[in-house]
Amino acid sequence: MRFCPLSWMVLCFVVTATLPSVSQSNTPPFPQNPPLQQKPGPENESRVRMEREMAKKANRARQADLKRDTEKLLKLATELKEYVDKTNENTLSVDVVKKAEEIEKLAHSVKDKMKGSN
Repeated sequence: MRFCPLSWMVLCFVVTATLPSVSQSNTPPFPQNPPLQQKPGPENESRVRMEREMAKKANRARQADLKRDTEKLLKLATELKEYVDKTNENTLSVDVVKKAEEIEKLAHSVKDKMKGSN
């Protein structure tokens, strides 16, 4: 199969027109390495500072919840003791069982908060 000179010229023109020229292109022929990590800018520093403040606030709230819940636990335990003191070996009050269940739920909640899951 033979090409005429005009076909060769058109083919060469198409190929050279579609290929990027190294001298005309601003992009390097090979990919560059990503830039090195720079120091955090002011917006990154403020984001980090804000996250720290939010964590401190959450810890203060968790501590306040723990204090409130342990005070309630003490109150409930005292009430439970009073109920038990009023009963004898032949009677078991429904209030005693309910109070014990309430203490158990609150104690589990306190334990979870101390672990930091809330």
